[in-house]
Amino acid sequence: MDFITKDTIKHRAFWIEEIRKLSGDFGEDSSRLEKELIEEISRDGLKSLVGHLRLCGAIPESYGHDSSEEKLYSKYTDSLLAESFNSLGIRSLVLKERADSADVECAAQDFSFVADAKAFRLSRTAKNQKDFKVQAMHTWKRGKPYALVVCPLYQLPAKTSQIYQQAVTLDVCILSYAHLVVLLRLESAAPKKRNGEKLLHRVFKTVGSLHPSKDAQGYWQAVNRAFLEFSTAAQPLWVDEKRAAIEAMQVVKDEALTYLAREREKFLRMSHREAIQELIRAHRIDSRMQTIREISVNLIFDLGA
Repeated sequence: MDFITKDTIKHRAFWIEEIRKLSGDFGEDSSRLEKELIEEISRDGLKSLVGHLRLCGAIPESYGHDSSEEKLYSKYTDSLLAESFNSLGIRSLVLKERADSADVECAAQDFSFVADAKAFRLSRTAKNQKDFKVQAMHTWKRGKPYALVVCPLYQLPAKTSQIYQQAVTLDVCILSYAHLVVLLRLESAAPKKRNGEKLLHRVFKTVGSLHPSKDAQGYWQAVNRAFLEFSTAAQPLWVDEKRAAIEAMQVVKDEALTYLAREREKFLRMSHREAIQELIRAHRIDSRMQTIREISVNLIFDLGA
């Protein structure tokens, strides 16, 4: 592999485990995670950030559904997004609100926007338009002209989808992590020119000028053309990230398949008793029973009596 090296894969494994170790108190852990990530990127530079972005779109299969690890992983991707925009010279921060707001707020020199990073499990089969939060992002602009949703390239609909019609109609731009890496590398090549920021603004305007349609091809042709026609310097970066995206997809597929194969082997080796205990644990039977036991009659009905 030319772009996803063994060190990159080890680095992802480190952060998967780091998030697992941190998960406990969500508020405190998300702040600590963001701090560690900022320190690392500040120390190791663009290479570190790009390494994260190329692989972060896949939620590890080893994380339980709706678990503290999964929730913290979402904050990890939001923090990466904010750091990416900061690297473009766009002031950004991860918002602390837990609901009814975008996750990242950004202010560039000539425009502002809100943003959200999406990540999906590779094993998830059905994704619908609500998973991409396009309509929600529009309502969360809070007066800003634009909104941005960044997704893993291989999880975006490639033929037709309601999300593209919504995006164009509501001025919500959909990009992939690969597009974001092109912006970062373009910016780093000539920081004083603010090319990354200018190109992002151009892409926002391009999406807003399109005719609303569910057609994925029309949407991506317009967005990709905005990148490739912006500068000749963008073209070799584009070729690089196309190859990097293919490598990244294979890496996260191997990671997920290896974990699931190990889980299957673990179950095959279990005794009957161990298998039953694992099933009880997986369905959180004891925890749910304890929650039920702790419910008591309140005094609401007695008030005013």
